[in-house]
Amino acid sequence: MSDPGSFDGGHGTSSAEHTHTRRDFLTAASAGRDRIDDYWIKVHRRAMACRFEIMLASEDAAGVAAARAALNEIDRIEDVLTVFRDSSTVSLLNRAAHAAPIAVDEGLFSLLRACAALHRETDGAFDITSTPLSRCWGFLQREGRLPHADAIAAAQAKVGADGIRLDEANRTVRFVRPGLEVNFGAIGKGYALDRVRSTLRGACLSHALLSAGRSSLLALGGASGGWQVEVVSPQIGYPLARVWLRNAALGTSGAGEQFVVANGTRYGHVIDPRTGWPASGLVSASVIASSAARADALSTAFLIGGVELAQRYCARHANVMALITPEGSRAPLVIGAHRGTRVEVAA
Repeated sequence: MSDPGSFDGGHGTSSAEHTHTRRDFLTAASAGRDRIDDYWIKVHRRAMACRFEIMLASEDAAGVAAARAALNEIDRIEDVLTVFRDSSTVSLLNRAAHAAPIAVDEGLFSLLRACAALHRETDGAFDITSTPLSRCWGFLQREGRLPHADAIAAAQAKVGADGIRLDEANRTVRFVRPGLEVNFGAIGKGYALDRVRSTLRGACLSHALLSAGRSSLLALGGASGGWQVEVVSPQIGYPLARVWLRNAALGTSGAGEQFVVANGTRYGHVIDPRTGWPASGLVSASVIASSAARADALSTAFLIGGVELAQRYCARHANVMALITPEGSRAPLVIGAHRGTRVEVAA
């Protein structure tokens, strides 16, 4: 998953590649016929500080135009969600929603509603208001440091998704206190993939593998057993598991992207909003769910809440599977199940 606040960069252009055989993409390919003209087509663009990609099978080459059009939706989403442009709706919320209710479009309102539900369902482990803590620890500026306890307490006082008020009747958003701000870095890429999937389905394209930054995947269809992908931890060089995805999403979170070492202790960039301190105890958390937004959000929540939260959540929610890798372990624990998904854990 991306760091908080990583939606930046300008509008990109889509391009297509026809350069890889299916053998070359063993870790991201569905089983299929082995013909000389059997190849992958990749349509991609840069947005939200990562590479978005749509992979099509050769027999779906007619869908390239639809794939390019679908990626255009990501620019519009970034214009709304980024915190790096003063003109974005989220920047407006962070500046003014504590003073008066702000009207937002249906898409953003639905996303905020989903984030509120995920916050409740994960006992506060998933929280889109944790930016003050990331700033306090220096991770927002990519200058990690160990802050003083008073600074952590001051930042934590500004955090709490329960301070967001959603008015369904008027579709407005209000923050109950100054200093509260929202950031969709832990769910925005998955949300964008879900929107791209909807666009592709509207264009009658039923078989594709979507990715954002290689930590968020979404399988549309999945002929011949499903799209085959490998789960790789940010901290471990070898694959942890092989997964066959069919109409499912996979999100992975780990603390390997940014960290600070202080007094011999390594602190990762994923912070528990309930304590103000970085999450510990797990190398990585991967989640398979029916939507990419949910998979991304839950991978962050489970990295924070650990095995106990993953077990509790999966017991209460159907079609959610978690692959949790504790520190010191060479293989993930598999928790829950997702319809049509098969997993092989690395030996």
